[in-house]
Amino acid sequence: MSQHIAKPRTTAVILAGGTGQRVGLSIPKQLLKIAGKAVIEHTLTTFEKAESIDDVIVLMAPGYVPDIEKIVAKAGFKKVSKIIEGGATRNETTERAIEALGEGLAEGEDRNVLFHDAVRPLLSQRVIDDCVVALERYQAVDVAIPSADTIIVTRTHGEDGEFITEIPDRSRLRRGQTPQAFKLSTIKRAYEVAAGDPNFQATDDCSVVLKYLPDVPIHVVAGDEYNMKVTQPVDVFIADKLFQLASTAAPEQVSEEAYRELLTGKTVVVFGGSYGIGKDIAELAESYGSKVYALGRSTTGTHVENPEEVDDALSKAYAETGRIDYVVNTAGVLRIGKLAETDNATIEEALKVNYLAPVQIARSSYKYLAETNGQLLLYTSSSYTRGRAEYSLYSSTKAAMVNLTQALSDEWAGDGIRVNCINPERTATPMRTKAFGQEPAGSLLSSEAVARTSLDVLLSELTGHVIDVRQQDPTAAAGQASGFEAALASVLDRQDGVA
Repeated sequence: MSQHIAKPRTTAVILAGGTGQRVGLSIPKQLLKIAGKAVIEHTLTTFEKAESIDDVIVLMAPGYVPDIEKIVAKAGFKKVSKIIEGGATRNETTERAIEALGEGLAEGEDRNVLFHDAVRPLLSQRVIDDCVVALERYQAVDVAIPSADTIIVTRTHGEDGEFITEIPDRSRLRRGQTPQAFKLSTIKRAYEVAAGDPNFQATDDCSVVLKYLPDVPIHVVAGDEYNMKVTQPVDVFIADKLFQLASTAAPEQVSEEAYRELLTGKTVVVFGGSYGIGKDIAELAESYGSKVYALGRSTTGTHVENPEEVDDALSKAYAETGRIDYVVNTAGVLRIGKLAETDNATIEEALKVNYLAPVQIARSSYKYLAETNGQLLLYTSSSYTRGRAEYSLYSSTKAAMVNLTQALSDEWAGDGIRVNCINPERTATPMRTKAFGQEPAGSLLSSEAVARTSLDVLLSELTGHVIDVRQQDPTAAAGQASGFEAALASVLDRQDGVA
């Protein structure tokens, strides 16, 4: 009878010892906020969600451990088991991690360890999983991508500057990334041997294994172009934009029974509920047992641009049901025309309905959603990624919804309120038909499909996300699409998109 061998425990070690000097900061760069959260919080979130990771250890720059403790406590990361000070060098930091990893291990027991730079916040789950799988066969694993640039080797000749001495074959060159993954026993042994070298110095851990354990093969896992390291000032800008663009895949739909169980007895307030997506959300939620207030100009006479009417609608829903769990705003106006030829009344209407109304709805909803740990759901358009000619007002106000979502999700996280934003592909709604006329059958999403995804998001634990709803997503079909890849596909495929 074969004996079952348990898989070794897998620990992610987040190396966060950088000081931020190269990006011109007075604080460590891993504490810099990108897309509303500290860089290291994005990184920790990735490992918190990784099914192949059992626990996480953070090695933080000296003096900043309390900052990480606050981030971990606020975000509720359950996998972070230790937060300790890093050393003066990368090597010393790794040695401290190895010592911490060895604590409590039984004799002969080993574990997998993934060392990852805290300032690589765009790491994909695919890379993490590939590293862990590779450790089933290899003792050391690196992550790398092909070099798109020609690499030159130079030598300086006095005051004449640099001159090329060699141009290596680019087909064999790779750009190293992290994580770097090892059997704990292997990386520990490499550092023990290195300790006998008085000139020991290394900038990464695979180089330590390569030099001091030359008989140990180092397997290479394919990395990702967007697994960038925030090192230079321009990296801060690029990473922020990538997070802004990176939409999240819609949560998987639950069963009919689960919808009913989760929605029965809940109160849902839908602004813009007279027709289109809002009407479909209201009908779906009601069919699963929710008490729904579908509010709209043409049905209930509710004008979202009027703060008093928004307050009254929410007060009534709360007075009648004693709770408000979800607030949805699909209301919007789309006026086509050149800005220079647009009158003041049209501009004012667009700003009031598309921007000020969601702001007021958010303000008025806050106290109710804080009570139920509920969710505010807003809507953007694919035009937020690139403003379109002749509907600049619509594009710019929809871009504002993305920023509002990300800001409020961070601002309200401590109150247990989730805030998300739906980004539908071109959708068959009365608003779109009024603006563009009849379009070819099958070229648009149905409002029912968007409503169903909206319901899935309301029932999820997501917050601060932009959720793409698309007819078909070939990259997602491949099973490995990242949010960044999906975002790029969105930008390229939907240059004229309006929900």
